[in-house]
Amino acid sequence: MAAAPLYCVCRQSYDVSRFMIECDICNDWFHGSCVQVEEHHAVDIDVYHCPKCDVQHGPSLMKKHNNWHRHDYTEPDDGSRPVQAGTSVFVRELQNRTFPSADEIMVQMQGHQVTQKYLEKQGFRYPITVPKLDGLGLKLPPSSFSVRDVEEYVGGDKIVDVIDVARQADSKMKLREFVKYYYKPYRPKVLNVISLEFSDTKMAELVVVPDIAQKMSWVENYWPDDSFFPKPFVQKYCLMGVKDSYTDFHIDFGGTSVWYHVLWGEKIFYLIKPTQANLALYEAWSSSPNQSEVFFGDKVDKCYKCVVPQGTTVLIPTGWIHAVLTSQDCMAFGGNFLHNLNIGMQLRCYEMERRLKTPDLFKFPYFEAICWYVAKNLLETLKELREDNCQPPAYLTEGVKALITALKNWLKREVTEPASEVPDHIRPNRLIKELTKEIRYLEEEQQSGAGGSKPMKSQGSGGCPLTRSTLDRASHHARRTARRLRHHHHHHHAPKTPSNLEILELHTRQVLKRLEVGPFEEDAPFSSTVTAKFNKASVASAAAVERSLDNNLRLVMCHGRIIR
Repeated sequence: MAAAPLYCVCRQSYDVSRFMIECDICNDWFHGSCVQVEEHHAVDIDVYHCPKCDVQHGPSLMKKHNNWHRHDYTEPDDGSRPVQAGTSVFVRELQNRTFPSADEIMVQMQGHQVTQKYLEKQGFRYPITVPKLDGLGLKLPPSSFSVRDVEEYVGGDKIVDVIDVARQADSKMKLREFVKYYYKPYRPKVLNVISLEFSDTKMAELVVVPDIAQKMSWVENYWPDDSFFPKPFVQKYCLMGVKDSYTDFHIDFGGTSVWYHVLWGEKIFYLIKPTQANLALYEAWSSSPNQSEVFFGDKVDKCYKCVVPQGTTVLIPTGWIHAVLTSQDCMAFGGNFLHNLNIGMQLRCYEMERRLKTPDLFKFPYFEAICWYVAKNLLETLKELREDNCQPPAYLTEGVKALITALKNWLKREVTEPASEVPDHIRPNRLIKELTKEIRYLEEEQQSGAGGSKPMKSQGSGGCPLTRSTLDRASHHARRTARRLRHHHHHHHAPKTPSNLEILELHTRQVLKRLEVGPFEEDAPFSSTVTAKFNKASVASAAAVERSLDNNLRLVMCHGRIIR
């Protein structure tokens, strides 16, 4: 074997994950980080000279700036091409336009009024604005908290996604490089950080998310601790945008709802209601080749403008199409969550994302898995309400119907697409069958209700609390256990003592789980199925072992034999 070629001043072999630039004189390739060229800066270089060559040939040559309205600023400014989103001409024109005020649709509330009970009753269909922090349960750093402070709490080595606003292109850089840029007296371009998720840093302890986002969140409520899939973290984002940053119209990933709080500075939201018509228009616009040249706000009936000043919190419900302009340097915090109130809309947004092949999809990595977990839990909820002779709220019935349809489609799709997100302990066909049965009971109940059999207490008439007090929990737990025993008695023998092989396999799974990597598929060692699941044969036995064993395994080995 010939030795792998070495590149750059550091003489390393090629690493696909690191940005490189080619010297136009010597034709060697260099890591941006080794020669101090940021990825977003490389696009401005016309002819690159590496550190060796620029001694003899002088500095690199930069591209010429010919226009201020196109993503590619080297295009000639001959008046033949339309303005593109994010450019300085676009931002100036946007600031001069008038829009209907979001006051027409926004619900203004005080923090303590924004409760799960309120939203269950009123629905969560329109954005909510909360001018003062108090009562939301939201804890944040003081408004004196700076971009430098973020660097201190997150670490300068953290790789962040940075959007070059005038090109609407994103690249990665170390946080310390962004901070350096931010504090430059003259900033050569507009850069925006919008997806710094910091749950895994020491900044996480400075932020407590709003009660509502915690209490209603699918991930918080339904994601099991022992899930084979890594838990999605989308609850704590820090957004740092310089003046004139712009994010074009989008729907938040997976149809999540979102909360934002402006710590300092100001953001302007352009909001569009997710009606059937608007969603269809949005999908067409999103997939059109000239998307950046068309202002989506012009395609719809109403696009509302909402100015969010320092200290204000906004909650944006499922599916709202929105664009954001940062009107002054700004730091904001936000988080995304899925919930039970708009299940149908969440699923619609997810399916649209799939059709559009949205690259951002990776942000809610296990949307389908969470839906299976939710379905399993809602089945229990429906059974309990029925046993208590209670009518579930309409949003739940509608939501479960939408969920059944989606789950059925995903199962059909699974035949052709190998990557399955059905979690291990879930029996998909049976789950769908039982949910369908619960919905059928409810519909029969409505029919016979008119005929006057025993009436059901409707949820919310005080008869049937959906969120149970601790007192209820015990009886609810006992009932659930009893029901489980009824179900499992017939087809489960007492767990057999697991073999060494099964223990070893289980241990391997848990280590991989902790590393957030899936086991490799035997038949495709180099394919991208790193996060694929175990081949089906072993799933059943491993699942059986897992049920019969304590979860915190330590494997004790001696001379290669398992002793404990």
